[in-house]
Amino acid sequence: MVAVLFVTFVVCLALGVPVAFSLGISSLAYFIGSGMSLYMFAQRFFAGLNSFTLLCIPGFVFAGALMNQGGITERLIGFCNKIVGHITGGLAIANVVASMLFAGISGTALADTVSIGGILIPAMKKEGYDADFSCAVTAASSCIGPIIPPSVPMIMAATMTGLSVSKMFIAGMVPGILMGFGMIFVSWYISKKRHYPKADRRSTLKEILSSAKESFFAILMTIIILSTICFGFVTPTEASIIAVVYGILVGFFIYKELTVPRLIACMKSTVTSSAAIMVLVGMANVFAYILTKEQIPQMVADAMLALTTNKYIILLLINVLLIFVGMFMETIAAILILFPVLLNLVLQVGVDPIQFGVMVVLNLVLGLCTPPVGVCLFAATNIGETKLTGVIHDLVPYLVSNFIVLALVTFFPQVTAGVATLLLGAS
Repeated sequence: MVAVLFVTFVVCLALGVPVAFSLGISSLAYFIGSGMSLYMFAQRFFAGLNSFTLLCIPGFVFAGALMNQGGITERLIGFCNKIVGHITGGLAIANVVASMLFAGISGTALADTVSIGGILIPAMKKEGYDADFSCAVTAASSCIGPIIPPSVPMIMAATMTGLSVSKMFIAGMVPGILMGFGMIFVSWYISKKRHYPKADRRSTLKEILSSAKESFFAILMTIIILSTICFGFVTPTEASIIAVVYGILVGFFIYKELTVPRLIACMKSTVTSSAAIMVLVGMANVFAYILTKEQIPQMVADAMLALTTNKYIILLLINVLLIFVGMFMETIAAILILFPVLLNLVLQVGVDPIQFGVMVVLNLVLGLCTPPVGVCLFAATNIGETKLTGVIHDLVPYLVSNFIVLALVTFFPQVTAGVATLLLGAS
C-alpha cells in the first residue's frame, strides 16, 4: 500500500491538485486500501492541529497585515532610504534593509515581496533602475523573511518534531543577517557597475533623526518581538499576540492610518492564509503518520547510511535534494513532508537538530525565488510588469550570495545552534 500512497500523491500533483489535497487524497487511498478505520484519519488530522505553538501563525500573519495597512511599512522604507539613499544603489540597498526589518514582524517571504515590492519596485523604476534588477533584488531579499525570526516555516519544522521554536528562531538570526549583508554588497556592486542612481546628497543628521522619530514605533515593533523571544520573556505564540495588539494600537491611535474597514480586510486575509496553512498541516500529519507506521524514515536513513556515514557528505546530499525539491514544491509542504524523515537520518550521524532545522528552512526558502514554482519571483515580476527571463538573469548573483550563507549554515553549527545555545542555554 505504500506504492499506492506515493503513486496517488505524484499523480495528484501532476494533475495540478493543491499539495494539501494531494496529501489528503493519497492518505485516504492508503487508509481505504489497508482497511483502516477512517476515524483514525480524522483523529490524526486534528492531532496535527492540536498545538498551542501553531496559534502564533495567524498571529504573525495578522501582524504583518496590520503593518501594511497601518502605515508601518512605508515608514520603515522611508527610514532605510534616509540612511543608505546616498550610497550608489541606495534604493536597492534600502530594499534589502527594509526586508530585514520587515522579517522581524511578518515571518513570511511573500508578504515581504508584496508589501515592500509594491512600494519600492515602482520607485526604483522611476529613479532609473532596470525593472528586471528591481524585481530581482525584491524577490531575493524577501527570502530573509522566514530566516530572521519570527518564521512560519521554522514554526512548522519545530512543531512537527518537538524542537524548541524559540531556539530555532534565535538560530536563524545570524544567517538572516549574513544574507542581508551579502545582498547589500551584491546590490552595491551591481549598482556601481551599471551606474545606477543615488540620492543627490547625504541626509543630514536632523533628517535621519526626524525619519527615525517618524518610524520609531515601526522599528520598536520589530525590537519588541525579537527581544522578548530572545530573552525568554514570552513564547512565540505570546509574542505574536503582543505584535497584533501593538499593531492595532499604533495603526489606530499613533499613525492613524488603520481604519475599521482596513482592520476587517486584515482579518479576512489572515483567516484565508491561516486556514490554507492549517489544512496543509493537518493533511501532512496524516501523511507523516503513514510514513512512520511503514517505517519509511528508517528505511531512508538505512539506505543513505549504506552509502556513507560521513555527516558532511550526507548534509551535502540532503542539500542537493532540497534544492531540487524547493524548485518544485511549496516551502511549508516540503518541510512538513521531508523534515521529520531527514531529521531521523542526520541525528544518527551527530548533526545538531536546531542547525539542521535552519539549514532545511533556508534551503527550501531559496526555492521561493527560483523557477518554476518561485512564488516570490512571480509576485515581484508581476509588480514590476517585466519578463521572467530577465529577472532570473539579474537574480543569479543574489542566489550565489545566499548559497554561500547556506554553506556556512550547513558546515558550521556555530552560526546557528551555537548562537541559540549561547543565548538560551543548552536545555
